Amino acid sequence: MPEHDPAAARDEMQALLSGEGEGEAMPEAGGRRLAPAQVIEQLRAHLTARRRERIAEVVAGRTKRLVPVVEGLVNTGNVSAVMRSAEALGCQALHVVRGEGEQRFKRSQRTSQGAQKWLDLVRWEGPEACAAHFREHGVQVVATALASGAVPIGEIDFARPTALVFGNEEGGVSDAMRRAADRTCIVPLPGFTESLNVSVAAAVALRHARRAQGDDDEALTGDLSEAERERLTARFYLRSVTGAEQILKRKLAEEAS
Repeated sequence: MPEHDPAAARDEMQALLSGEGEGEAMPEAGGRRLAPAQVIEQLRAHLTARRRERIAEVVAGRTKRLVPVVEGLVNTGNVSAVMRSAEALGCQALHVVRGEGEQRFKRSQRTSQGAQKWLDLVRWEGPEACAAHFREHGVQVVATALASGAVPIGEIDFARPTALVFGNEEGGVSDAMRRAADRTCIVPLPGFTESLNVSVAAAVALRHARRAQGDDDEALTGDLSEAERERLTARFYLRSVTGAEQILKRKLAEEAS
């Protein structure tokens, strides 16, 4: 498909953002909803010890106290890159805010390399609803923008739960998002370059935020509760085992017979 094909670009973006949101339900088998512990018990034999250890390490490093938000991005490569950075740095959720007006998406050769498979993707039609959601849950909203009143990112208190917003490739975050945000920040650059590509800026800002949370450079510390870790482990098992739901249904049917 050619890069300038608007229909192909739109489909590519929709596919990229087709993941499940927060609160993904456990599968049903035998007429009942399985508990996370049951999913883990039934699927563990279908994973190698090395894979189980890796899932445990990733879950231990997951955070819900830092949430990247992208608003109005049109380049699928940039969205993919932000996803990779967010997932690699232990963020569990990525929120996507629709841009203002009609959006003409652009295709890219870059891919998310499957990062979206491990993230909770939450979509919003506008910045006001997104910001209201975070405030309701005690999360400060910080927009990254070269704007009046913006402070260096080092002045942001990332010990507080924070939603960090990155805007459109050309226009940045919208005026509506800046008004809805609690604070606006910039990433100071020591060189002559005054700005970074949005995907690079997101990687730099998210890494700064994770370090500011008190995480060690060698191991990013997570903050999920025991119940959240168990549920996420079950979800990662489901996404790691081919035909997981069919396996669960078959095993439970065998136990019931």
